[in-house]
Amino acid sequence: MLDAASPWAPLLPSARRVTLEVLLHGPLARSELADRLGLSTASLTRLTKPLMDAGLLREVDTPNLRGGGRPLQPLDVDPDVQRFIGIKLAGFRAYAVLTNLRADILDHASVEIADQDVESVVARIADLVASLDDPARPVAAVGIGIGGVVHEFARVQRAVFLHWKDVDLSAAVSRATGRPTVVSNDLDALLEAEHWFGDGRDVDSFAVLTIGAGVGGGLVIHDRLVGGPDSGLGLLGHFPVDPFGPICPEGHRGCVKALLTTDGIQSQAALTLGRPVTYDEVLDLAEAGNAVADQIVGRAAHAFGTLIAAVANIAQPERIILTGEGIRLAQVAEARVRATIAQSRHAEASPIDLRFINDDPTLWARGAAAVAIQRTVLAVLPLRAG
Repeated sequence: MLDAASPWAPLLPSARRVTLEVLLHGPLARSELADRLGLSTASLTRLTKPLMDAGLLREVDTPNLRGGGRPLQPLDVDPDVQRFIGIKLAGFRAYAVLTNLRADILDHASVEIADQDVESVVARIADLVASLDDPARPVAAVGIGIGGVVHEFARVQRAVFLHWKDVDLSAAVSRATGRPTVVSNDLDALLEAEHWFGDGRDVDSFAVLTIGAGVGGGLVIHDRLVGGPDSGLGLLGHFPVDPFGPICPEGHRGCVKALLTTDGIQSQAALTLGRPVTYDEVLDLAEAGNAVADQIVGRAAHAFGTLIAAVANIAQPERIILTGEGIRLAQVAEARVRATIAQSRHAEASPIDLRFINDDPTLWARGAAAVAIQRTVLAVLPLRAG
């Protein structure tokens, strides 16, 4: 068994490229792997033998579909060679998952966050890590996903829901847990998980749009996450879709934040119905035929369809993934969402490949684990705390 610390660091770029290709697309027959990488059979053998000796790669038996002869023995990674912990840090709760090298969830846990000061939150994170980490088989790294602006996979520049500014969360958690720790924006982490291990792994470009407490979005183009200095500010939420729509808390009329967030929909419904209602109750009422709720949901569906079409028209991704704690709206009003998309697209435009992912806190925690996996495999983890 490989040492969990870092079997990846000593790999030459060519060997890392081979292992990464198998990790993302394996199991792969040697001939296919050689074709994908543009290598001769001899070169591939030279590169894979030490990787197999070290335990990073292994042969797996598959039936010979052509009948007769020896079974095929393609190459694959051993997904259990390392384990990782991913944590989704929310305002009042932290959710954690234990995963293998392919971000398959092996276990999960969560803890309440009663105090939002940095020291208290780090202590709760350390408790989570201890509950999932096996000292006899320590995890290789910890990933943390947080809603906010994160710099250099370490420092939380701004996290409004925790009232944090300029917090070196990576260093603090590394000291508390003794494990290398990487921090990323939670939506970026979700995109990376889908890019490497999910619905984005078979395409070169895709977008993710999320609706719920906020409205978020991200892009992977040419196999790279598109980012910038303002990533994490939630700028997509202020995309205008209805000049006569309600006003969001920041004063923008008819933006998607005003029309699509759970708070926005609840506020509209409470104002019109004359009583407090939950988000799911509004959707239930719309499904039952309540005219007021149906009008609110229909307006939100139009806003979401307009946003989806705009992303498709501007970025032209091969696929758009929809998720978030408010995604049920798109499922309840899917026909209206798709009708709006069609109205906002050229008649000869390619159909949009829409994928729905039901929201779950472990989905976001898995994203944080995926970033920890990426940084480990690419050998760019921070140094372990002493």
